[in-house]
Amino acid sequence: MERFGVKSTPSRNRSKTALYVTPQDRVTEFGSELHEDGGKLFCTSCNVVLNHVRKSAINDHLKSKTHTKRKAEFEEQNVRKKQRTLTASLQCNSTAQTEKTSVIQDFVKMCLEANIPLEKADHPSVRAFLSRYVKNGSSIPKSEQLRKAYLPDGYDNENQLINTEDR
Repeated sequence: MERFGVKSTPSRNRSKTALYVTPQDRVTEFGSELHEDGGKLFCTSCNVVLNHVRKSAINDHLKSKTHTKRKAEFEEQNVRKKQRTLTASLQCNSTAQTEKTSVIQDFVKMCLEANIPLEKADHPSVRAFLSRYVKNGSSIPKSEQLRKAYLPDGYDNENQLINTEDR
């Protein structure tokens, strides 16, 4: 073939994928049918991950029978259930964890300031009150764990307060 001067076309060697398309670009292109979370493209009604690089894969999914069926069910429910990535879910858990520790530290501080022994937190009526009326109150551990894990923090803070008041 080289003898006749025929060259292979470079377009055949090139991939037909969009190189610089992000999942967010596809969300703006397709509207409310898709959503992006954690760098992944999800179908809102089906809760499946789609390849954001190939537009044809998205179009094929949107035209499929399963998608149209799930979209009809989704519109009947009128509830948007969006699938989340693991990192997004863990961030919510870390927020809850920080709230829990702040509630426990505040509880220990309150007990120290009011001269209430931490053993009183083990009483069943105190437990029932905390779980019923205090947000995250049921997450307060038993007195032994309060002493081991949270008392040094409260004790150090109280010593700092006493030292600053003496000056």
